[in-house]
Amino acid sequence: MTLTRPELETDYNLSRSDLAHFAEHGFVKLKNVLSPETIAEYEPEITGKVIELNTQHLPLEERDTYGKAFLQVSNLWQDSERVLEFVSSPRLARIATQLLGVQSVRLYHDQALYKESGGGVTPWHADQYYWPFATDRCVTIWVPLQETPMEMGPLSFAAGSQTFEHGRDLPISDESERVLQQALKEQNFTEVSEPYELGEVSYHLGWTFHHAPPNTTDIPRRVMTVIYVDAAMRIAPPVNGNQVADLATWMPGNEPGDLVSSPLNPVLY
Repeated sequence: MTLTRPELETDYNLSRSDLAHFAEHGFVKLKNVLSPETIAEYEPEITGKVIELNTQHLPLEERDTYGKAFLQVSNLWQDSERVLEFVSSPRLARIATQLLGVQSVRLYHDQALYKESGGGVTPWHADQYYWPFATDRCVTIWVPLQETPMEMGPLSFAAGSQTFEHGRDLPISDESERVLQQALKEQNFTEVSEPYELGEVSYHLGWTFHHAPPNTTDIPRRVMTVIYVDAAMRIAPPVNGNQVADLATWMPGNEPGDLVSSPLNPVLY
């Protein structure tokens, strides 16, 4: 048992203004959620697993826009006890529960998103395009594993866009970047684009539109994410091929109409 594990188990005090900000804007950034010591303890294991499990081996210039945006490796927790400790953190899951206003949350899946040096933009999108869920009670925590200045491509949000339905049918692509950039601008959604301090994290709803600038630094932007769903979430009939694949991959054995309840979706808080 290490000294940093207790931090992952202790409560983080969310303020009323944090809760109100999330409800209004569809995201919230929270400082000092994790100490530099905790991040330093888990980052090498997460990064090692990304390197080990990454399947993207094309040079950057030969990839499509999605491929240039980041290296994406999912469900690292299944390959590492250390990552499992991090992903199953009651501290992080409790924040998700409070923000969503639900009794309990399950794991949907985790994702490491590593934007390489020279990595391109992450186009505007909403995550829930990919997820066959019956309600909007799902949230992603975005945990940078280093200080993340603007040059490194931190996550940027369209504040309040979680109720904007235009563009929800678009996967991450050049088209989603173009169409949503214009639509969000026309609707006067404020784009919140700020650096992240070490230990600062953000939570965003599945339907909150977001994107990220390129990484123009000479080091990778290392980010770990965990997607939490309301423990009472039911599965909606998939409406696109990505949702069909997600149902099979992340909720094996579950069917539309079921509760999200596969062995890959344990209750975390």
